[in-house]
Amino acid sequence: MVHIYKCLLVGDAGVGKTTFIKRHLTGEFQKKYQATLGVNLTPVDFHTSGGEIIFKVYDCAGHPANMGDNWQGYWPGADGVIVMYDVTSSISRDNIRSWVDKVKTVCGPNTPIVLAGNKVDIAKARSQTYSPHSDQHFRLSAKTNLNYEKPFLWLARKLLANPDLEFVAGPPIMAPELVVDAALAAALYNDRMTAVLDDNDEELE
Repeated sequence: MVHIYKCLLVGDAGVGKTTFIKRHLTGEFQKKYQATLGVNLTPVDFHTSGGEIIFKVYDCAGHPANMGDNWQGYWPGADGVIVMYDVTSSISRDNIRSWVDKVKTVCGPNTPIVLAGNKVDIAKARSQTYSPHSDQHFRLSAKTNLNYEKPFLWLARKLLANPDLEFVAGPPIMAPELVVDAALAAALYNDRMTAVLDDNDEELE
């Protein structure tokens, strides 16, 4: 059985959304930044212990000038949302709340949302302290392949109501651009990070 879900990928410009998708789709790591204009639709296929899952990913422009006039027209009906930010950018981190609020307003308050903090391979990010929080937040690196599949796995488990679901075959990903520091990898193994939302936000759905 094939499960097909509509997934939004939102977040500020330059946080790595398109690179993240290309890494899943072709294994390519996009080194040169190119701003997304409007919305790019890309199907991303996963083989899981619960059957095949296809996420129809709507990669949305992160800058208002590039969103286009009908950007909200693509959002309704989303089954799940990945809100991505740059762990080295306080601005993109501060804007998480704004993106979450937009998603809840347009897609509904019960839409599953997962946070993805990209670029943990950068030295500035490596010096940060990692502490327990929710499994709804992941720090990852499209450059090193670290945890890059975790946001989709979380959504798949949520949408299929199967917490034990696993991916049984990976995408054709290329070798990492660099190898992440072993200490950082160990700190991130259980997908922990400090809270990025208000203290009363135990769940994003």
